[in-house]
Amino acid sequence: MSQHVIEVNDATFPAQVEQAAGLTFVDFWAPWCAPCRIVGPTVERLAERYAGRVRFAKVNVDDSPRIATTYQIGSIPTLAIFKNGVPVTGVAGAVPEHLLAEMIDEQLG
Repeated sequence: MSQHVIEVNDATFPAQVEQAAGLTFVDFWAPWCAPCRIVGPTVERLAERYAGRVRFAKVNVDDSPRIATTYQIGSIPTLAIFKNGVPVTGVAGAVPEHLLAEMIDEQLG
C-alpha cells in the first residue's frame, strides 16, 4: 500500500475521517473483491497525485462492519469523498481514474 493511503477501521474511522478537516477520499473495499483489487492501484496513484491536499483512506468492510452499515455500503468498491467529516459525493464500482480525479477536483474547487 502507498505511504499516502492509511488503513482505517471501526475504531479509527471517527478520528481519521469523521473528525478530519478538509477532504478525505475513502475506498470501501474487501480483499476477496476483484473490482476492488483493480481500483486499488488507481487509488494509490491518486493519493500520490493529491498528497498534501487530500487525505486517502481504505476501509476493509469485512473487518469494519459498523462503518459499512453506518454509510450503507451495499456495493464494493465504493469510493467516497468526505469534506470536513461529512460524505459529499461517491461512486460504486471500478471507476476510471480520470473520473475519480474529476470528483476530487470538483470538491477542491
